[in-house]
Amino acid sequence: MKPIFLVVALPLFASGCVTTLPPEVIASGDLADLPVDVRPVRYQSPVSGYSHRVPVDPKPWRNQNDAQAPDGGAS
Repeated sequence: MKPIFLVVALPLFASGCVTTLPPEVIASGDLADLPVDVRPVRYQSPVSGYSHRVPVDPKPWRNQNDAQAPDGGAS
């Protein structure tokens, strides 16, 4: 027997042994009549929070490292 046959046949055989049916996933009732509050959609510009930035020279790394280091002595 080819291994691919077992890969296909085993799940099909196992699904036939299921004792219960899967739950129904379709919503019951008329969904158009449900009282649901929906906020109106407002236009928001995709560039509203944009601020122009220019490249800058890097700062000395030792000062940056010391500023972020926890207080206390070195181990």
